Amino acid sequence: MTVGGDVVGAAAALSAGAALWCVGTAVGLAAAVVVPYLMVVRHRVEPGSASPVWLLPVVAPMVSAALGPQLVPHLPEGQWREAMLLACYAMFGLSLLATLLMLPLVLARLLHHGPLPLALTPTLFLALGPLGQSTTAVNSLADVAPGAVGAPYARALGAFAVLDGVPVMGFALLWLALAAAMVVRAARGGMPFTMTWWAFTFPVGTCVTGAAGLARHTGLDALGWLAAGLYAALVVAWAVAGFRTLRGLVSGALLAAPGAPRPTTARTT
Repeated sequence: MTVGGDVVGAAAALSAGAALWCVGTAVGLAAAVVVPYLMVVRHRVEPGSASPVWLLPVVAPMVSAALGPQLVPHLPEGQWREAMLLACYAMFGLSLLATLLMLPLVLARLLHHGPLPLALTPTLFLALGPLGQSTTAVNSLADVAPGAVGAPYARALGAFAVLDGVPVMGFALLWLALAAAMVVRAARGGMPFTMTWWAFTFPVGTCVTGAAGLARHTGLDALGWLAAGLYAALVVAWAVAGFRTLRGLVSGALLAAPGAPRPTTARTT
């Protein structure tokens, strides 16, 4: 939807974007229900086993909520646009409230059971995904609200984008600092490269778009500089994760089967 029009034409880009959004949204909503359901009925979750990975099933609807606004202006005026806008807000609420339910479990696991294993420490950045994406979503939805709902609601949604986005971004920055400190600690302890390092990319990217949206609606230069700084960190993260992944594939280290555990022996005197 953003650059496809210059490549394949506006009509083809719109058709492809709409189809992909519908399929992705359906899969994401299904995962947001099915995965927690299976955790309840088929898995025995041990105390202290909460992980930031638990957030992955519920972040997908937030992605749909952030990308849906691109389709709103292309829908017929009236009911269709309003329904699309409110559906995106519903997915925003679904994902954000589910995140707020799960994050305390993750924090409690850290406080009561200590740091995550070294290889899993980068997954702490996954919590930034729904937080940054929620800020992106409310700002993107506020951009298209005037063409979808009446003036009083459109103004209210514009104010909501700032009133919700700023506090959530503040908490996201707090979590970013905590996660970064834990990663530094893990790196000093010998944290190996694994595919979990890709958690440094998308979640930080959502904070970039969230800060940029707030800068657009508030006109505050500080938020623009925050977005630029986070974007610079994102570029570095992509470069490091991409290089280490490529090197691991070329060397075969990432494709090697896990080694067999060492046999245990009883020590006698």
